[in-house]
Amino acid sequence: METIMRSGVEGWVERKPGLGASTCERACEGASECAKPGAGGAGVRGRCMAGTRSWRWNSCSPSLRAPPLDFSFRGISFLQDLQTEEPRASPRTIPCSARGRMLTRAVRLNNNTLNELTDLGPALELLLENPEELSWLDLSFNDLPTIDPILTTYRNLHCLQLHANSIQGLGEVDKLAVLPHLRSLTLHGNPIEEEKGYRSYVLSTLPQLKSFDFSAVTKQDRSTAAIWKRMNAQPKAAKKKREHS
Repeated sequence: METIMRSGVEGWVERKPGLGASTCERACEGASECAKPGAGGAGVRGRCMAGTRSWRWNSCSPSLRAPPLDFSFRGISFLQDLQTEEPRASPRTIPCSARGRMLTRAVRLNNNTLNELTDLGPALELLLENPEELSWLDLSFNDLPTIDPILTTYRNLHCLQLHANSIQGLGEVDKLAVLPHLRSLTLHGNPIEEEKGYRSYVLSTLPQLKSFDFSAVTKQDRSTAAIWKRMNAQPKAAKKKREHS
């Protein structure tokens, strides 16, 4: 028996003597018969269709490779509408759970008319089998005036796109500091982009970012952000002290 890794999820396969890891492993890697209820889904032992190896994943592996659930360009103003709105067709099929919910970790809600995200939690609970595993969310080209605190509850977010909204105030960015896995963020096309020190503020607040506004974060960016932070931290501290004196 051999332990293998697929997309960061540990599993195992049993090989027949003399057979390499080829067709059957690739078949099990996809969301096919093995992902169907009762045929060896997450955490359940199953048999490959070829009958030569058995496999098991420790978590819902189809969601790691599934395409985004796409509600872009649907004219959505209220998140409750997601219950009745049909998502856009995808070249690849998104696998479903036994409950009929999507096994994906990515959602597109861009190019709509959303101005608040109050009902994001309930909406995703109805659509996704594991909403807490959401790692990629596109909310660009909406009318969001703030970074809603609901976004900070999705601690597995890796990529968040918020460009072309109506977000004002660099302080809004502070809310995202609690997201430990956030690596890619977009905010360009918002009013905050016009504020002095915009890029340096964001990178000093979110030092874990590897990409910001579709641009890789360089060593020079980090150095500039660190200098900017040192230069601006002291005046803020002094101002706060004066306000409380």
